[in-house]
Amino acid sequence: MERLVLISPRGFCAGVERAIKIVHRELAKRDRVYCLHEIVHNDSVIEDLRRKGVCFVDALSSVPPGCTVVFSAHGVAPQIREQALEMGLECVDATCPFVAMAHETIRRNAAQGMRTAVFGDPRHVEVAGYLGERGACLPEDVKAGEKVGRVVQTTLDSSVYGGVCTATRDRQRAVGGFGGDAVLVLGGKRSSNTRKLFEKARSAGKRSWLADSAAEAASIDFSQVSTLGVTSGASTPDSVFREAVAALERKYGLKAVEMEAET
Repeated sequence: MERLVLISPRGFCAGVERAIKIVHRELAKRDRVYCLHEIVHNDSVIEDLRRKGVCFVDALSSVPPGCTVVFSAHGVAPQIREQALEMGLECVDATCPFVAMAHETIRRNAAQGMRTAVFGDPRHVEVAGYLGERGACLPEDVKAGEKVGRVVQTTLDSSVYGGVCTATRDRQRAVGGFGGDAVLVLGGKRSSNTRKLFEKARSAGKRSWLADSAAEAASIDFSQVSTLGVTSGASTPDSVFREAVAALERKYGLKAVEMEAET
């Protein structure tokens, strides 16, 4: 490898930063905080929060009465909010503002008597939340000639779907416009936005790798690469990124440069 370039923008988006700050704020008030689903899809973030006292659950039934439950950055269906209140839980909302706006769009359309088609993976927590709104449906359920609204999972390919969040769009554009011959994406392999960065690099004709740790990044053979660009998903901590870059610098005897230095 001849050059190691850091692709920008990268790493935590504003929605992820906000969600993690909310969890830390709640931890400062009490020893135990429950979070419905993973706050973000990144193993290092989740393990760090577990050590600090966060218990991640997949159902409200796992939250003891009277406890605090945080709704993750991916948002939840309105029925979940209602159930939590009925259970007497203290609810704290860490939903990403972009996701919250999509929920509001669905509700506004429903108030006008119009359904909203939800584009995305129905198995994803974010999309499941949308589909819990009145009037939300999958695209395949739209009737011929029916006028419907439209919302999009925030982490889809921005070149295919309009309406993804700006953080997703800007990170994908940066990877797609990178001039090197290969790209390494750092982040959780269960993270949709991270996988989309990897897919964007591959579709742009770059040799591409996805790694979730510095150890995995250092184990990859980049000796046949001329210029490697390194980026990270919107749910990847800067500490993971810096550790991986440092490992690559040591392995190949290089000093990484920011992408802006290319121009």
